[in-house]
This record gives sequence, structure tokens and C-alpha cells, in this order.
Amino acid sequence: MSSFDDMDAFESASLSARAMAARPSPYLDGLNPAQREAVEQLSGPVLMLAGAGTGKTKALTTRIVHLLNTGSARPNEILAVTFTNKAAREMKNRVGGLLGQAIEGMPWLGTFHSICVKLLRRHAELVGLKSNFTILDTDDQLRLLKQLIVAANIDDKRWPARQLSSIIDGWKNRALTPDKVPAADAGAYNHKGVALYAEYQKRLAELNAVDFGDLLLHMVTIFQTHGDVLEQYQRWFRYILVDEYQDTNVAQYLWLRLLASGHRNICCVGDDDQSIYGWRGAEVGNILRFEKDFPGAHVVRLEQNYRSTPHILAAASGVIAGNESRLGKTLWTDKNDGEKVRLIGHWDGEEEARWIGEEIEAMQGGTRGVRAMTLDETAILVRASHQMRAFEDRFLTIGLPYRVIGGPRFYERMEIRDAMAYFRVVTSPDDDLAFERIVNTPKRGLGDKAQQTIQMTARSNGVSLVDGARLAVQSGLIKGKGGTELAKLIEGIGRWGHMTGDKSLSHVELAEIVLDESGYTAMWQNDKTPEAPGRLENLKELVKALEEFENLQGFLEHVSLIMDNENEDAGAKVSIMTLHAAKGLEFPAVFLPGWEDGLFPSQRSMDETGLKGLEEERRLAYVGITRAEEICTISFAANRRVFGQWQSSLPSRFIDELPEDNVDVLTPPGLYGGGYGAVGMGTGIETRAAEANVYNSPGWKRLQARAGERGMSQPKESRNTVIDLDAVSAFTMGERVFHQKFGYGAVVGIEGDKLEIDFEKAGIKKVVARFISASDDIPF
Repeated sequence: MSSFDDMDAFESASLSARAMAARPSPYLDGLNPAQREAVEQLSGPVLMLAGAGTGKTKALTTRIVHLLNTGSARPNEILAVTFTNKAAREMKNRVGGLLGQAIEGMPWLGTFHSICVKLLRRHAELVGLKSNFTILDTDDQLRLLKQLIVAANIDDKRWPARQLSSIIDGWKNRALTPDKVPAADAGAYNHKGVALYAEYQKRLAELNAVDFGDLLLHMVTIFQTHGDVLEQYQRWFRYILVDEYQDTNVAQYLWLRLLASGHRNICCVGDDDQSIYGWRGAEVGNILRFEKDFPGAHVVRLEQNYRSTPHILAAASGVIAGNESRLGKTLWTDKNDGEKVRLIGHWDGEEEARWIGEEIEAMQGGTRGVRAMTLDETAILVRASHQMRAFEDRFLTIGLPYRVIGGPRFYERMEIRDAMAYFRVVTSPDDDLAFERIVNTPKRGLGDKAQQTIQMTARSNGVSLVDGARLAVQSGLIKGKGGTELAKLIEGIGRWGHMTGDKSLSHVELAEIVLDESGYTAMWQNDKTPEAPGRLENLKELVKALEEFENLQGFLEHVSLIMDNENEDAGAKVSIMTLHAAKGLEFPAVFLPGWEDGLFPSQRSMDETGLKGLEEERRLAYVGITRAEEICTISFAANRRVFGQWQSSLPSRFIDELPEDNVDVLTPPGLYGGGYGAVGMGTGIETRAAEANVYNSPGWKRLQARAGERGMSQPKESRNTVIDLDAVSAFTMGERVFHQKFGYGAVVGIEGDKLEIDFEKAGIKKVVARFISASDDIPF
């Protein structure tokens, strides 16, 4: 009878409907009261506010089964959307398991994009397409954009196609067609972005093609301009269910709102505290204003956690309470207290990696006062991918098996392989495989025909590819831009090779010269995709790794040996991944290294989006802590080599927000005694060894003195570095300015204390105003 509002409705229903409602529902027996409330509330809008580890997938799939079992909806009347194919498959499998049979006849259970493809093929003509339209992949999309950029006489080196692609994708995520792009965005892509966007959409229509952003954008446009089509699907989809609602962008939000304005039977499941994808268009505001969008909405908070211990939940709750933009909930569990969250400070990043490696080995034997943990039960979650190298090097050295989740291992990353190929050619010009990799990376105008010419010239003369390329250029076999750029590369390889014998130049400096003069670093600096900053950080981390070796050759041999010794045999392995990649996963033991201001929370994130960025970083901390089931260890380093430069760091401001009663500060001896070791440094949590704030103590002053002896910079006061978007800028549009790294440029955009500057050599960059000087103030 749960599908009826009251007894009168039940008695007035048809016999078949009453019979369906009276069917047994054993699938409800395993639900807790909050989950059951969310499942049985079938009429009207429902927000299932589900905390980490509270069984939201179970509640969501059970709700689908309940709709079917009570006869409230037929399978084809239910629209259930997810973000990934994996989540859609899991949902189907769980529904089938609860029904006791294979699930059939649910064509509208899938990802946003897969469902929109079906809808768009039915109504393609309404947006000027044919039903057999093609969906372009990223390469085809970039190729088309490059054609438009060249046709518009734009320098594609200064204004790369990837930058335009990212801008257009952002507009599509916001459901903006070219005619709706706001005036505030008119300056995008050197003031030509909107016009190129319009031309791009026109060209797509001519090709009968769409990109992924179009799938949602076109359907929103159709629903907004063709009321009859919208009404058809409003009638059709009697019930709508949405997973991970906190991750929806504006286009997905509008699409759902339009469909749900019919029956209003929409159930959204999400957690505002786990909205961590703002950098790819997700709007946490969508879930925060659910009750305003759907008046009379029924909000159910799933707060019983089935994953973590009370101490871990309390630590996570203490951190996330610092966010103002949240609906609020309190996670609880009926598990035993378990171990407190462990907090430990280290002298430097290398010590942090050594300690974690030793701790994992000790935990395998159960010698840390907890049950023995297998490697598969252990994970290291980092804020930035460049942090992984220290752990990978350490684990390879001690033979500790590991896997990198969500991406290749450090030395297998594309940018690292490219850089090392350059180093290999410099130390051994006969390395043809390395030369093949870098000859047209970055692009030098050398197509397949030119590269075949190099191969044929080398073979016919019995020489290496480097020498073959030199002969091909000298004999005029390769002309034009390709020949000119190839000649520069050949000259550079020879010059860099001679520099290896220059004792006044370190191999670290040589590596930087090679990456800079080859154009490889600039290639990623000009790349505007979200991955580019991470690739640049990885390159800097690679250069930093060279410091531990006498020369380039020794480093290359080291990498070859450790990678050769690493086998891919099945077996237990420690998981290493970024915090973003860890969402949705769980492990008995979790290590969270690098909790230092500037690294975590990320300074770049705070600089770009201010308080909004800080709150997303705090949600990321919450996600990290709640991945742990039994043991959670947070660590930071007093000093860290950041891209070759020693810096002293303050512990993350998030450490201050951990509740003291739920944290154990570990203080092994060593830091103050003169050797390497670890010290528990709490800025809000008192250590067991020192009852005073370490930064106000003589011990911290001695640490600073030792940092000075080692040539390290002093701690940066980064606690108040969130930019002020409401500030009145001291700079004006068009003003000529100077930046120590990027050089001279002109201000092209102002947003509070954040400036958008078109640098003469580096292109457009977003920079906080305090790092900029008026060009007149430069003393040269």
C-alpha cells in the first residue's frame, strides 16, 4: 500500500493496482529507517542527501525495484541517469539481483550522454541534423578547430586549438549557444572565441556531426523551443532518478528540470560534501538549491555510515564543518571506536615517503597495534600526481609492489617518456627509438612523408636517424618549415651533447635547457587543457629527481633497471592515486600525505576561484578521510623540494580543523636531535611530546635555522592567500605590466584581485595582482 498516499486512494484504485501494491517486498527488509523512507516516498520531488558510505546506491536501486514491484511505473516509464557506464551497469545488476531475474525493458537507464544520444537521433532534424549524425572524438574536434583558426589568420602557437576547445566545452557545459554567450565572456580567445564558436557549430552542422557537449546542449535547446516534444517526454518519464546529483553541470541541470516539471516525481541522490569536480563544470549549487527548485521537496538524510570507524567520521565531520555552502548532516556509525586518526609531521618529503613505506611493511605483519593489513587493503591518496614519484621510487627501491590507479605510473606517463627520450638522444645520439619519439614532439611540421624520408636516408647511408635527418636537411630532401625546424633540432642535439662535458654546468641545469630549448616545456605551457598544469608539474618533478644522480646517464640507467625489475604479475599491491580518482572507493588503511598549505589546499585552486576553490579543496579533504575504513594517517613535511627548490611549509589549514579528541599525534624522535626523523606538528592539536604550538616554540625556530643551513626558503605565510574577488584592482584594462617569470604583458581582464594578462611571450595567464608590477616600476 506504500505507493498510495492514504487508505482512500488505495481503496479507490483498480484491483490490479491494489494487488500490485499488496505484493510482498522482502527487498525492503535490509534497509535502515532513513533508506526505507527514501525508497517508499514515491510521489513528488525527493532529495536523498547521502553521506559517504551510507548505502546510497542500495537505496537508489531499491527505489527502482519498489516502483516496479508496486506497479507505480512500467520499466520504460523510469528515467535513471548516472555519470559513468560502470555505475549504470552496477545499477542494472543490482536491480536485477533484487528482482531475482535479469532486468529487461529499461531503455532509459544509462549515462546522461547515452540517453541524450537516443533522444537526439529521434529529433535531430529540429537542430539541423540528420538522425545518422557522427559524434566527433577529441582528435577530430581539434582538427576541425585548427582549420577554423588557420582560416581566421590566428597564430595557432600563441592561441592553440586546445585552448579554444576548452573554452567552447565550458560554454556548452553552461548550456550556452553562441548567441547566448554573455558579454563578460566576449574577451575569450583574444576576443574571437564567440565568433569561432559560431563558425564551429555551423561547420559541425554541415558535417552532420556533434561533439559530446552538443548531446546535452541540443536536447536542452529542443526542449526549450519545442514544447510538444518536451510534453511528450514529460508524460513518458513518470519517474526520474539521478545519481551523483552534486556533480551535474548547468546543461544537465536544465535538462533534468525541464523533464521533471511534468510529473515532478524526481529523486536526486547526492552529497554536497563530495562535490569535487568544479574544474570540469560541476555546480554544487544545483544540489544546494534543490528545495527552491522543487517546492515541497522531501529531503531524506542518509547519515548512518557502514564504512568507517567513529574516530574517522568525526575527523571528516570536523573538517567539512568549515564549509559554509552545504546543507549539513552528521555521519554516525554503530561500529566500535577503533583507532584514532593518526597525524605525523616529517622533516622533508623524502622522509615522508620512507616512513610510509616502512609503516606499510610493518602493518603487513600486524606490528602496529592493529590487525595485519594486506597490500590490497592499503592506499596512498595524493593531492597532485607529481607527489607519486617519491613513493614510486621508494617502493621500487625496497621492492614493495604497487599500482597507480587512474593513470600510468610516473615513469610511464607520456610527458615523462617524452622528456626522457630527449635525454636519451642527448647522451646517445644513435638511439633511434628515442629520436623517433621526439622528432615531431612538439609539432615541427614533419608529417609521415618527411619522417619516412629520414628513415630511408638513414638506411641508405648506414647511419643513425639523427645523422640521417642531418643528411636529409643538407641535401634538401626536407624543405619548408619542417626542414627549418628539423635543422634546429639537429643543431640542438649536437650542442646539448657537447654540454654534457661542461663541468661548469650541472646535469640538472642541462635537463632544463634541453626541455626549454626544444620547445617541449613551452608546448605544455601553451596547452590550455585541464591536464596541462599537472604535466608541467610532473616535468619539474622529473628534473628534481635528477639531483640524486651524478649525471644524466646514471639517471637513465637507474630508471631502466627499476622499470625492468618491476613485473606486472598478479598479486597484492598498494594502491596509489589522486584524491579525485579515489572518489567512490574505500580501503581499510589510507595514507594522506602532503597536507601542507599551498599543496593541499592547492594554491592554484584558491588563486583561480577564491573561497569557492577553498571550499572545494575542503570537500576533497573530506573525501580523502572518508575513504578509510579502519586506519587513516595524515602526514605533512616541514620542508619539501618543490620542483628543485627547497621550501619550508606550514601544515595545511585543514589540520587545524581536525577535532583533537579523535586524533593521535605521532612524534618519533629525531627532528630536534640532529638526524632525520619526524615530529608531530599540530597547529590546533597539541602533540604528546610538546604541549605548545610548535611554530611558537624554540624547536620550530631551530627547524627554521636548519632550513637556512640547507639553503631552504623560510615558511611562506600562505594562510591568507585566498584572493578577494570583491577587491578594487590597482590595475586598469590595457595597462602594461611585468611578471618575474612571464615577463611583460598587458592586462586584458580584471576580476577583483585576479588579473588576466596577455604576456608577450607566454600568452594569456591568470595571475594574482600581488605578483604583478606596473612596467614603469621595473628598474631596468
